[in-house]
Amino acid sequence: MGCTVIIGTQWGDEGKAKMIDYYSQKADIIVRYQGGANAGHTVVVNGKKHVFHLIPSGILHKGTICVIGNGVVLDPVQLIEECQLLEKEGIDVRKRLYISDAAHLLLPFHKEMDAAMEEARSNKIGTTKRGIGPCYADKCLRVGIRVGDIFDEEYLKERLTTALTVKNIQFERCYNRKGFAFKDIYDLLMQFKSYAGNLAINTPYYLNTEAKKGKNILLEGAQGNALDIDHGTYPFVTSSNPSIGGAIAGSGINPFLIHEVVGITKAYVTRVGEGPFPTEEKGEAGEIIRQRGGEFGATTGRPRRCGWFDMELLKHTIRINGITTIVLTKLDVLSGFEQIKVAVGYSVNGKKIDYFPSAMQDKIVPLYEEHPGWEEDISQCTSFKELPKNAQNYVKFIQDSLQVPISIISVGPDRNNTFEMK
Repeated sequence: MGCTVIIGTQWGDEGKAKMIDYYSQKADIIVRYQGGANAGHTVVVNGKKHVFHLIPSGILHKGTICVIGNGVVLDPVQLIEECQLLEKEGIDVRKRLYISDAAHLLLPFHKEMDAAMEEARSNKIGTTKRGIGPCYADKCLRVGIRVGDIFDEEYLKERLTTALTVKNIQFERCYNRKGFAFKDIYDLLMQFKSYAGNLAINTPYYLNTEAKKGKNILLEGAQGNALDIDHGTYPFVTSSNPSIGGAIAGSGINPFLIHEVVGITKAYVTRVGEGPFPTEEKGEAGEIIRQRGGEFGATTGRPRRCGWFDMELLKHTIRINGITTIVLTKLDVLSGFEQIKVAVGYSVNGKKIDYFPSAMQDKIVPLYEEHPGWEEDISQCTSFKELPKNAQNYVKFIQDSLQVPISIISVGPDRNNTFEMK
């Protein structure tokens, strides 16, 4: 037994929620370690779709404990709404959910600041305007409000007064926007305390204690490695670390307890918002992928940009995170293509490079190979042997090129459209 970390290997939307749900069958505890309500995780069980923003999708498994770690920026309004929706479906959320007392609270003024900053930019980031960046900024500036602060009312009032004094000046003088009233924010915090205050615990103590008891712990993040603030396509990135470092820092788990790092990888690539995308397909093929794959954001509904598989992007993620096994998702979406392109390398300013660059990412020219496609519908396949020969060859090519085993293949949105490689 030990800890397994689930990492998105591309720009997010790789199908992490479905695979977290799959891995959750053997997990005792599931931990969300970073991000906020800007990421939507979708799970389909027996045809019914569930969308999660903060609560780990493993809550659908009875008896599984879910934890929101200290690395998450927690929107109390979103959390209450999510809990109430699940409770209406008969899921006993608050009996199986813990929240880190060190998690930072994302408040309405963070969302307003996010929108104001995005509107003021000449070069748009493509933020979801959910307040994620401003909340992480407050954390780094050491003016943030944490879950544990709600239990000391005098201290909370002092923190909130300081935060609002600064924020309201910024809104009025820099962005010509109305500020926020102390009472409104304070009442929201008290509502959160009343509804979820008893869920707050010291999560590093809890997780490490349970791990030593032999509990199986699954760590899940939001977004993907290419959106990592340190290792992604900066500045078109998220405000935290979806990578392995974020898993450790955002949960407090002892890194030596981690025994498996699973990379969730789509059989093609998508991205939401602005920023470099070397293998983006802007023609008919990209639109076919978008429609077949239902590539529209679970949180925003925005159409995702679509493109071909990018080998260098995956190697970059493997290098940083120590990926031990890969789960290949949405292979079924590629059915019907006569030829499937794969980027096997890059050139920048006419020079071939063997890595994903930190700078000049908009100058990348992908070097493609083409592979024969397949016509057959593979959504009902239950084993690797049932796949068409060309689909098998495509999977083997990816595995051999990355030199990391592909352990699971997903060929549809439902929990049942999944099989292990044998």
